[in-house]
Amino acid sequence: MMTAIAKRALAGLALAGLSVSGVGQAEEVASMSLLEDALGATWPGMVEGATVVDWQGEVLQEGDNGYTCMPTPPSMSGRAPMCLDEAWMAWAQAWQNREPFTAERLGIAYMLAGDEGASNLDPYAEGPTEDNQWVVEGPHLMIIGPPALLEAFPADPDNGGPYLMWKGTDYQHLMVPVDARP
Repeated sequence: MMTAIAKRALAGLALAGLSVSGVGQAEEVASMSLLEDALGATWPGMVEGATVVDWQGEVLQEGDNGYTCMPTPPSMSGRAPMCLDEAWMAWAQAWQNREPFTAERLGIAYMLAGDEGASNLDPYAEGPTEDNQWVVEGPHLMIIGPPALLEAFPADPDNGGPYLMWKGTDYQHLMVPVDARP
């Protein structure tokens, strides 16, 4: 789910051209922890080829598979790392800037460590309310695509399978749970 995570991700990605150099041993240990956290968002076959950036925009691992992984934002108490492909990166930029977005092709994002929650209805909700259908999701994939490909999916997060989050907005995407919710 893309909530405050995406805002922080894009701020860090603006500086992603930076490389890690001259870090002390304590920073190296912290970087390894961030690297491990970020790569916990995806499946083992993607780990080696993914680019990983921290929240200051420092590249922790160069990659060539088209995915950018980010660790859990430091402001969160749980885990919520994510790995986004190029289509999702464009989506995230549009979402962050509240710009129109229409997916022209399929995009896949991984959040296999789960997340801390988001409204299923409001792309900008910052916390649960009685009417925003807050969902804390377990391990999941997220898929964007041309709206006509996604419209047939239910929007009910409790239907027992994939569901359309933020239906009817420019930021709608398919949530695909791959394990139970926490």
